[in-house]
Formats: sequence, C-alpha cells, structure tokens
Amino acid sequence: MLAQPQSSKSLLYVSVQPDGYDPSRSYPLVILLHGYGANMYDLVDLAPAIDAQSYIYVSPNAPIPVLIGEGMMGYSWRPARDDGGPPEAQEAQALRVEGMLQEFFAEVMERYKVAPRRTVLIGFSQGGAMTYNLGLARPDLFAGLACLSTGINNQSLVQSRLPAQRTQPVFIAHGLQDNPDRARLARAFLEEAGYKPEYHEYGMGHQITDAVLADLAPWVRKVLPMPALR
Repeated sequence: MLAQPQSSKSLLYVSVQPDGYDPSRSYPLVILLHGYGANMYDLVDLAPAIDAQSYIYVSPNAPIPVLIGEGMMGYSWRPARDDGGPPEAQEAQALRVEGMLQEFFAEVMERYKVAPRRTVLIGFSQGGAMTYNLGLARPDLFAGLACLSTGINNQSLVQSRLPAQRTQPVFIAHGLQDNPDRARLARAFLEEAGYKPEYHEYGMGHQITDAVLADLAPWVRKVLPMPALR
C-alpha cells in the first residue's frame, strides 16, 4: 500500500490505495482523523492493519497549526483554549473547521465515487471527538463510526444533531490507563439515546495497540463489506 499526499479544496490529506487497486472498481472508503498535535500521516499505518486489499483510506490534515515542542509543529481540529482569543471567536473557528471537514467528506466521496453509506469514519483522541460531533449526525453518509481513546466533549451539541433513527454502528475503544471515564460516559450517552455501541477497554494508555486492531479490523469488515468480484 502506498501513501500519497493529496490536496482537496478544503484540506490537505494523504490517500492509501489498496493492493492491486483497480480504478474501474468502486471501493468502500475509510476516513481517518488524527489526534491533537499529530498530522495526516499519523494513522496511515492503520490501513494495512485493517485490510490491505478492500478499502481506499484517506486521512486529512487538521487545519490549525500548534506548537508541540521546540521547533516541532503539529495540527489541531480545534483552537487551543489558552490562545488568548475570546470564546466566541474560538467557537466560530471550531465551526469553520467542522465546515471544512464536511466539505472534505463530500469531495473525497465524489472523487473516489463512493456511494452513500459506503464509508466508515475512524477518529483517534481529538479526531475521535470530531467523529462523534460530525459522524453521528450523518448516518446517511457513514455506515459506521469508530472512536478511539476519546469521549464526547459537548453532549448537548451532539444531542442536538442526533437523527431520529439511531441504528448506526459505533465502535468504542479506550485504555484503562487513559481516563476511561470519558469513554464510559460516551457509551452511556449513546445507549441512553438508543444506540448499541460495541465497547472495548484495554490495558493500555493513550494509544492504538495490536489488541485494539484485532477488534477493530473485523468490525470494519462487518460494517463495510467489500463487494465480491464479478
């Protein structure tokens, strides 16, 4: 699998095509949202670990640069709370970023000729919070959501966006050494709203381990099966 940098109208991203890619075929799509301070390459290694032959993977770069160390730059999906700006300006910027992501979803689905509900959205940490914020509202686009090492930051916001039908599959994974209450609260919120999330806890910190992938990969293949060759 070869990771290739790309540019959309709204965001830079990296794409990973499956082994033996045939452009005449229609492939399901997996969108990967990285965490705070990382970049579009951070989750690329998940592609072969999930399935090297069945999906196109794309991972966008968050648009807000953040300094994560001396001379080291990362990227964020939300403005920093201590950037000195008024809360109203921070919230307006957060909504602009959400709009950029929504434009990105539409563009890559069109570029790769992906039918509705032939996409899974996977997010880690801050990217997982974005997955809750945007993915739960669009079961017409996303066949399923995977939220890794994260929680729901604003339950009122997410609640206001929930659709009437709440059957969208949701996979939740969190480490026991990484404040698991965030994931447990998200699970309780979803179950109270009528969802039936698949929930996992692991003996790990803030990371994605082989044990997570051993559960995530078959879940993706179940939610997003690859059509048989004709």
